Amino acid sequence: MSGTGSRGSYAKGQARRQQIVDAALVVFGRSGYHSGSLREVAKRVGLTPAGLLHHFATKEELFTEVLRQRDERVRDAAGDPSEHTLIDQARKVVAYNQTTRGLTSLYVLVSAEATDPEHPAHMYFTERYSRSALITAAVLRAAQADGEIRPDIDPEHAARLISAVMDGLQQQWLLDDGVDMSATFEEFLRGYLLPPHPAG
Repeated sequence: MSGTGSRGSYAKGQARRQQIVDAALVVFGRSGYHSGSLREVAKRVGLTPAGLLHHFATKEELFTEVLRQRDERVRDAAGDPSEHTLIDQARKVVAYNQTTRGLTSLYVLVSAEATDPEHPAHMYFTERYSRSALITAAVLRAAQADGEIRPDIDPEHAARLISAVMDGLQQQWLLDDGVDMSATFEEFLRGYLLPPHPAG
C-alpha cells in the first residue's frame, strides 16, 4: 500500500515539475534568462517562489531543464542528422520551429543573451554550435561523395552557414510571422547546397 502511495506521490511530483518547466519556457521565451523571474514562473503554476525551489533548487537548474527539453522536442520532431538525411532533417527542424513559437522565441532570445561569457548558458550554446558544426560537416562530406550536394562547397563553412541561415530565419519570423521559413530555407538549399538539375 505504501509503495502505491509513493508511486502516486512521485507521479504527482513529476507532473508538477513538468508544469513548472512549461511555465518557465513561456517566461524565459518572452523575457530571457535574466529578466525572467522565478516569482512569475511560480505564480503561473500556483506556487510560491519557495515552493518552486522545492522542485528546482536554483533558477539555473530550471533553466537548464528548459533548454534540455527544448532540444529533445526538436530531435523528436525532426530526428538526428545522419548520412543521406541531413537536408530532410534540416527541413523538418525549420518546419517544426514555425509551429512552436514559444520554443523558437526561447532559443533566439537566450542564444543572443548567451554571447555574454558570464551567462549560465554560454558554454551550452558554444559547445552546441561546435558539436553541430562537426557533425554537419562530416555528413556534408559524405553527401558530396554521393553526389547529393554540390562538390564545390567547403563542408566546414557550409555547416556554419546552414545554422546561421536557420537562426536568422527564426529571428525574422518572430518579428514578422508572414515570413515563410520553410519556403525561404528551400530557396537557400536550392541556390547554395543542392546540385543543379541537369538541363532538360
